[in-house]
Amino acid sequence: MLTTALGMSSWNSATDAADRLVMPPVDGRRAFQYLESICAIGPRISGTQGMQSQQELIEKHFTALGAKVQYQEFDAAHPKSGEPVRMKNMIISWHPESQERVLLACHYDTRPFPDRELLPINRTKPFLGANDGGSGVALMMELGHHIPSIRPKFGIDFVIFDGEELVFDRDDPYFLGSEHFARTYRDNPPTHRYVGGVLVDMIADRDLNIFYERNSLKFAPEITREVWDIAKQLGIREFVPRRKHEVRDDHLPLNEIAGIPTCDIIDFDYPYWHKRNDLPAACSADSLRKTGAVVLVWLATHGQPS
Repeated sequence: MLTTALGMSSWNSATDAADRLVMPPVDGRRAFQYLESICAIGPRISGTQGMQSQQELIEKHFTALGAKVQYQEFDAAHPKSGEPVRMKNMIISWHPESQERVLLACHYDTRPFPDRELLPINRTKPFLGANDGGSGVALMMELGHHIPSIRPKFGIDFVIFDGEELVFDRDDPYFLGSEHFARTYRDNPPTHRYVGGVLVDMIADRDLNIFYERNSLKFAPEITREVWDIAKQLGIREFVPRRKHEVRDDHLPLNEIAGIPTCDIIDFDYPYWHKRNDLPAACSADSLRKTGAVVLVWLATHGQPS
């Protein structure tokens, strides 16, 4: 049995009388406030002042919580000018002494413009990316309050990717940060080893429905089913154990290049994907709470006897 003390309350990974896991006290309102603070910065495009301001906010937050914060830096060519853009993946480590680790990943850059707008005139307007970019960071910022109190089997890294979509035209490359991270892990193996991972993307939709993602079932079936089983035991119906979308996302380089079995938790039915109305008003504190609860239980219990 894993018991986790969080202030004056506690939760554990054992089943209760209803044969369900006990819901951990993830604070959805606080997570939503983090989302609002991120969006208050404005667009956070790779290599811009907005991105730098976001990096400073995140580093300050996790350092205050006692995590080890590192940057994995590299240059990528700007799709339009060809000039180098300084990219910075962030790696936030808990229990850094552990040689076997799991990772929780997201991206934190925003698309340069809302390219899914129907009217061309609107495609040049600012894109805040509350759900698509901001929600994963806000979730991690909330979970950071809980990680020091759990005793997982593995060390934990929060990995935040840059350059997921520094994309201006259809043929521009995606996943710059996750590909760099995966190639570095493969070609220059660190002393630690990742046994598995979870990617979160667009998980704050007010109308949350998260289906099995097909590539996740292909590359990381055990972790994918484990995550959805946790949701079922917690009574979180928004995780639907049914195949729907096949999504190309940052989990693919982790699986295909690095060999780290990683599933994608993503609500790909979000109506404001790459549109101007991807704003905090389209997001929900309760969606952040429920997704955070599932992820926190997975981080706490992965590899533990059931």
